Amino acid sequence: MGAGHNHNHDHGSDHAPHDYGAAFAIGVLLNSVFVLIEAGFGLWSGSMALVADAGHNLSDVLSLLIAWGAAYMSQLPANSRYTYGYKSSSILAALANAGLLLVAVGAILFETIDRLFDPAPVEGTVMIWVAGVGIVINGATALLFASGRKTDLNIRGAFLHMAADALVSLGVVGAGIAILMTGETWIDPLTSLIIVAVIAFGSWSLLRDSVKMGLLAVPDAIDEAEVRAFLSGLTGVTAVHDLHIWPMSTTETALTAHLVMPGGYPGGPFLREVAHELDHRFHIGHATIQVETGVDEDCVDCA
Repeated sequence: MGAGHNHNHDHGSDHAPHDYGAAFAIGVLLNSVFVLIEAGFGLWSGSMALVADAGHNLSDVLSLLIAWGAAYMSQLPANSRYTYGYKSSSILAALANAGLLLVAVGAILFETIDRLFDPAPVEGTVMIWVAGVGIVINGATALLFASGRKTDLNIRGAFLHMAADALVSLGVVGAGIAILMTGETWIDPLTSLIIVAVIAFGSWSLLRDSVKMGLLAVPDAIDEAEVRAFLSGLTGVTAVHDLHIWPMSTTETALTAHLVMPGGYPGGPFLREVAHELDHRFHIGHATIQVETGVDEDCVDCA
C-alpha cells in the first residue's frame, strides 16, 4: 500500500445478547410436555391437525434447544483459533432450524394428503381442548422472549415463532368447532394443510435470511449507500474504498473501510467518533478504519 497508512481498530458497543437461559429452559420444558400431550391426543382422537401441530411444536423444541446452544456459544470468549469467538454460531443455528422445519413440513404434508383422500372420524371436542392448551403454552413461551424481541434478532425469531404457534393452535380450535357444528371430517386435514403452509412460509423466510447471513450479505436493516455517504462526507475524506459490511452473528455487525485523507492521519479521537457514529446511526458495533494519505494507483473501488 505505501507509507502513511495507519491501521486503527475501534470497536463500538458490542450489542451482546442478554442471557435468556432461564427463558429457554422454561420454554423447552413447557413445549416438550405439550408435544407429548398433543401427539397422544391427536392419535387417539384421529385428528391430523393435532398431529401436525404436535410435529410443529416438536420442531419448536429442537429450535429452542439449538438457539439456546447458539446463544450460549456466542457469549464464549474469543481465542487464538476463533478470533471472533463463536458469534456466528447463531447464523448456523438459523440454518439448522430452517432445515428442521422443512423436514417437518415434508413429513406432515405426506400424512395429511393421505388423510385428505381417506378421511377418518375426528373428535372435535378433543381438538378444541388440546389446542386451547397450546394457545396458553405457546403464548406464555412467546412472552418469555418479548423483552428482547426489539434488540436481539435471534430472540425476536423465537418470540415470533412461538407467537405464530399460538395463532396456529387458535386455528385448530376453530377447526374443532367447525367439525362439531357441521360433522365434516375433511375440515381437519384441510386445517392441517393450512398449518403446513404457515410453517413452510416461515421456514422459507428463515432459510433465505440465514443463507444471506452465511454469505456475509449486508444486513437488511443497513443501507450500504448511506454508510458510504456518511464516511465520504467526513471532514478531510476525499474517497472511500474497500468498504465491507457483514454480520458477525444474528445480533452484531462489523465494518472495514479505507478512508483516503490527503491531509494526513486525523488522530485517535476522530476514529473513535467515527466508530461511535457508525454504532449510533447504523448499529455497526465493530468498525475497523484504515486511513490512507493518498489514492493508491491500484485502487479500483474508490468512491
